[in-house]
Amino acid sequence: MSHVGVPRGTSRKRRSLALLTTGVLTLPVLAGCSSAHEEAVRAVVVPQDVAPAARAQVADGGTVNWAIDAMPATLNAFQADADSATTRITGALLPTLFPLDAKGRPQLNPDYLESAKVVDTEPRQVVLYRLNQQAVWSDGREIGAPDFVAQWRALSGKDSAFWTARNAGYERIEKIERGADDLEVKVTFAKPYADWRSLFSPLYPKQVTGSPDAFNDGARSTLKATAGPFRLRTVDKEAGSVTLDRNPRWWGSPAKLDSLVFRAVKPQDRTEALVEGKIDVADIDAAAAHRIVQAARDNGSNGAPPAHGPGSEVTPAQALRSWALAHGSDEKAAEEAQEARAEKAGAANAYAAEQSELRGYAVRKSLEPAYTQLALNGETGPLADDRVRRAVARALNRQELADAVLRPLGLPAEPLGSHLALAGQPAYKNGSDALGSQDTKEAQALLADAGWTREGAIEKTDGTKAGSEGEKQKDAGRTEEKAEKKKESEEQDEEGGADSAKDDGKTDDAARREPSKDDGLYIVGDDDKPGEAGGAATHVLAPAPAAAAQSAALLRQAGRLGETGTSEDAPARITAQDRQPGGAAGAYAPAGTAAPAKAPDSARGPLGKDGKPLTLRFVLPSGPGSESLRTVGDKIAAMLDTIGIRTEITKVSDDSYFTDHVASGDYDLALYSWPATAYPATDARPIFAKPVPATDGSLLVEQNYTRVGTDHIDQLFDEAVSELDEGTARKLMKQADARIWAAAGSIPLYQRPQLVATDKKLVNVGAFGFGVPHYQDIGFKKPQSAGAPANRKK
Repeated sequence: MSHVGVPRGTSRKRRSLALLTTGVLTLPVLAGCSSAHEEAVRAVVVPQDVAPAARAQVADGGTVNWAIDAMPATLNAFQADADSATTRITGALLPTLFPLDAKGRPQLNPDYLESAKVVDTEPRQVVLYRLNQQAVWSDGREIGAPDFVAQWRALSGKDSAFWTARNAGYERIEKIERGADDLEVKVTFAKPYADWRSLFSPLYPKQVTGSPDAFNDGARSTLKATAGPFRLRTVDKEAGSVTLDRNPRWWGSPAKLDSLVFRAVKPQDRTEALVEGKIDVADIDAAAAHRIVQAARDNGSNGAPPAHGPGSEVTPAQALRSWALAHGSDEKAAEEAQEARAEKAGAANAYAAEQSELRGYAVRKSLEPAYTQLALNGETGPLADDRVRRAVARALNRQELADAVLRPLGLPAEPLGSHLALAGQPAYKNGSDALGSQDTKEAQALLADAGWTREGAIEKTDGTKAGSEGEKQKDAGRTEEKAEKKKESEEQDEEGGADSAKDDGKTDDAARREPSKDDGLYIVGDDDKPGEAGGAATHVLAPAPAAAAQSAALLRQAGRLGETGTSEDAPARITAQDRQPGGAAGAYAPAGTAAPAKAPDSARGPLGKDGKPLTLRFVLPSGPGSESLRTVGDKIAAMLDTIGIRTEITKVSDDSYFTDHVASGDYDLALYSWPATAYPATDARPIFAKPVPATDGSLLVEQNYTRVGTDHIDQLFDEAVSELDEGTARKLMKQADARIWAAAGSIPLYQRPQLVATDKKLVNVGAFGFGVPHYQDIGFKKPQSAGAPANRKK
């Protein structure tokens, strides 16, 4: 196993890993669309769901408690341990020059800038920022060139005393100067930089970035000055809260709220915190959303008890029997029945009370600006062969996986078609044709071409060829020997002389399949055929629905033309033909139904090479928030089994999942997510950069945890990041994405769902999707009736 080397200053923390934690997948449609509009919805980008309201409709005052996963380790967004809580809090405190809009596009922020544009390209690129003349830090000092200069020097990578997690873009700056007056900042680049709008966001005051001590340690728990609609009041680690209050020096539209409190509440504790009124805004999982939706439905049931929760599973017959026991002549049985009835009644009453509290919340839903992918580790093992990686990808029914996660939530389920942009962003284009859609026959052909065959899985011990008559005779002999041993075993059992292994109820085959040391490990594809007597299958496997025969586009090597004479921008298409007929392996039929003349390939056992079966290590997290990830993993394992690939699934703790397995390369298959970006040429490059050997023999992978990359992909990123024409830069990124698809190291599956519980009276807050909160507009909606007191939290 190679060690991962991630150099400081090249890895963009903005692209930090975010595991899928959407919870169970049984949530009914939340205000879902009717089937009549289904196809129309699929083509529409999911908008924000934030209960929008004009400022005139928002009451002045009140406090909002916003749940975060944990207290932020640092308030310095440019340090390696900055997290989502850091981003959320600093968003209300510090300047963001180009926040993203609802479509994921950077937009100039007029609260800080009057203008910002490229004013020269020759001999150097020059960007001129014109600052809002009212913009000041909370200490009264004007925001100006000294703050830009200090941040550039801290993040340029030239001074190793600054402990920075990323410096992309800042290292290209040659100098920063004051412009015609104090309101102008002139930035000159040594090399062209297309993503210049990503710089100086957030912008820190020079008191934070001016010295290594202030940068490294001083900004971890406090900020000496801020410049947002709110200011930092207290950081209480003991109480697990960060409190902001209205900034009296804010020059923009004043914050509607008096204060904003970020409270550390673990995801699994969010429902209880909502019931107790401790939080007003919280990201939630599907199970919590389900309860809130049910609570709203119960409100219209005319006071009837909930038809769900504790006691709802009791049938009328069971209830009658319980009543009879509780009032019967058997005193002991009556006492036990009365206690059980009282316990159930107490639990039902408590649940009903909780549901009553949850009626005060609404579920806001959208798609999170992040996508879940299947990562294929191409460093060693079978997946080092690109044919095997492509076969894995061609076996996947990505539509089925997206449906499993998104449709139960009432969200349109569309498989993602790009590694570098999400649907709705200007740079988005479905590039998956460069790899091809699901095609079982093509996947099997790729594996055969790579040398993985059914015969290759048979172990050879005496030099005979796999599948030869001699080996078949040996197999027959082994079958007879096994039958004799089974008969002897049965006789021993009758006489009470079974050995210790048989005492445990395990056959030799069952013992072979049982994990020897890791209870979290099981193998899909290493069980008996479905329906076979005596089988000890770990799972009931159903092959993925067969896809219709369709074209598969494969990119040729750089500089070459396809067979049809098209260029690499319009890759040649190879048509898949003669789709294999046949039913699902292991399907059951009524007695007397004739067996099919020929079993489908998926029922013939695993593939192998030189007697070694084709088995991939699939690592999944085991925590309570990762149920949906494991569901998707099980579906993928079943899909791979249909083409003869076994998956050895290992479930590990959430704490070790990423660092000990994904980042270190200790996996073949893994599921994890990347956040979206408006600057793929900068932010996505380290994710797909070709790994290079380090001087110590380790592999320098940056953030490319699949270890799959090419020189051509790197070249396209380099060209795009220096291309100042946006149209040309986007074209280069689309070409890079097609190459990434063809390399088959990362297979995007779907955009992650975003579920947020908010107090029903709150407006301008919820599921923001691509966009960012406009903190000064968040508040409680004014009452509809004139003269009534405003709804607000104390």
